[in-house]
Amino acid sequence: MAEQETELTAVEAVQDPAPEAVATEAAEQEPVARAEFDKLQAAFDQLKAERDQLVDRVARLQAEFDNARKRAEREKAEFRDYAVGSVVEQFLPVVDNFELALKATGSAEQLRSGVELIVKQMEEILRQLQVQPVTAVGEVFDPRHHEALGTVEREDLPDQHVAEEIRKGYRLRERLLRPSLVRVVSNPKQTNE
Repeated sequence: MAEQETELTAVEAVQDPAPEAVATEAAEQEPVARAEFDKLQAAFDQLKAERDQLVDRVARLQAEFDNARKRAEREKAEFRDYAVGSVVEQFLPVVDNFELALKATGSAEQLRSGVELIVKQMEEILRQLQVQPVTAVGEVFDPRHHEALGTVEREDLPDQHVAEEIRKGYRLRERLLRPSLVRVVSNPKQTNE
């Protein structure tokens, strides 16, 4: 048994180098490993600082973007309110005149002539705003500008032309605000030919 212990110790001695040798080797490699570790730690710290700066920059840019979006929405709402206010301001005298007409005690003919003046005043305001009526009566029916409510049989007008206008249509420059409500001619003489 003593022989086996001696063999094991010899085998252990071969397998395990002396602790002094390991300590010496580790002591020789420690400055190299420490320098390498310090170098990696410095690179890590630098990358972490750059990442933190980029995250901060992205957060600031996001906040600036949100502020710019909110400011644009606020300015858009203010502009819309200003534009609506300008238009409404032009129509206030018309409303005043309607109220005066309602308070008037004159004859029906005087009331009618007052309302005609108010309509002219409104048409002038619309003209200043570049709102124009859509021409309808006598024109060829155009579904882009007219909305047909029905047909009227007439032989004195060409087929598919507007016979009468029920409600005026309007456009702002080239943009259609609302189509004219019309009745369209159905001329039996032209449809049979």
